[in-house]
Amino acid sequence: MTHSDVWYAIDNFASLHNMSCSGLAKYSGLDPTTFNKSKRWSKYGQPRWPSTNSIAKILNATGCSLNDFIKYFAPNAKQPGLH
Repeated sequence: MTHSDVWYAIDNFASLHNMSCSGLAKYSGLDPTTFNKSKRWSKYGQPRWPSTNSIAKILNATGCSLNDFIKYFAPNAKQPGLH
């Protein structure tokens, strides 16, 4: 699992639910800027990962499981049990 896998999944998950990333954040009770592309990297170029709390909130709000969320990782991401 990589930084880009997780952000790719959030982007796709929002799209699946017919929302922008901002809309998904608001729907989940988060600040609308939580998933902005500008917040995915620090000003020093370090990756910023979404918190487990943020991911839990979008899962709870949409009624989806972590397994559902993982399905939206990058197409070339290794899935558990696959080599």
